Amino acid sequence: MNRKKLEELIRLVEESEIHELSVTGPMNSVRIVKAGGHVVAHEAPHAALATPARGAAVEPAAAALAAEAAAAEDDRDSGLAPVVSPMVGTFYASPTPESPPYIRQGDHVNKGQVVCIVEAMKLMNEIESEVSGTIVRVMVENAQPVEFGQHLFLVEPD
Repeated sequence: MNRKKLEELIRLVEESEIHELSVTGPMNSVRIVKAGGHVVAHEAPHAALATPARGAAVEPAAAALAAEAAAAEDDRDSGLAPVVSPMVGTFYASPTPESPPYIRQGDHVNKGQVVCIVEAMKLMNEIESEVSGTIVRVMVENAQPVEFGQHLFLVEPD
């Protein structure tokens, strides 16, 4: 992606209520995240590119705090089994917009039970739980883009 297009996307995120934007193309993908008042863009598959928005600086202290918070969350989630996305696509919590979600936080799931749908290339792929247990946390919001290997749910196994 050229620099001008990347700057335009950063400006879009900066000036809107969007907190995260992912764009995938045939040659690369870009993920722009607004966190703590800063906008950071990461481009892949090339080496990760961190581009601060105009006038914004990514502070090392903020990065250290974010890493510390992630480590604390990992400790809290140890022992939980993740349900991961097997593909890049769009997460849907229910089969239709009018339907209730397949599962909610606190619900019990059985191994092989459908827990959500990931739409990829206009195909609706039912995602099944690989463990039986209780849903401790729903990690993704409805209609949010997801990446391969991204945690969708955390399950406390029976």
